[in-house]
Amino acid sequence: MLKGLGGLGDMAKMMKAAQDMQGKMEALTAEMERITVQGESGAGLVTATATAKGELTGLNIDPSILVASEKEVVEDLILAAIKDTQARAAARYSQELRKLTDSMGLPADMKLPF
Repeated sequence: MLKGLGGLGDMAKMMKAAQDMQGKMEALTAEMERITVQGESGAGLVTATATAKGELTGLNIDPSILVASEKEVVEDLILAAIKDTQARAAARYSQELRKLTDSMGLPADMKLPF
């Protein structure tokens, strides 16, 4: 197609590859909004749910720990559950991104999006 134009054929291939990568990144982003992860603290007394992008979508607190004198403990358990959920979300996102880079033949340590 662009045979007589020197390196422009390679440039067209690079542009196509960049567009394909952009499309795959958009699909991955949409998928990360659908995937949920759950974290917990206090042996499951507090659980939090988030998307793989890290957006908190739910919080469940066992009513047995809702005692006024234990306010600080409950707050600590809530924070710990949220942090656990965020860590799991970040790990899941990294795992899915690694799958994408592997499928495209890119180095595993390549930072996406650019």
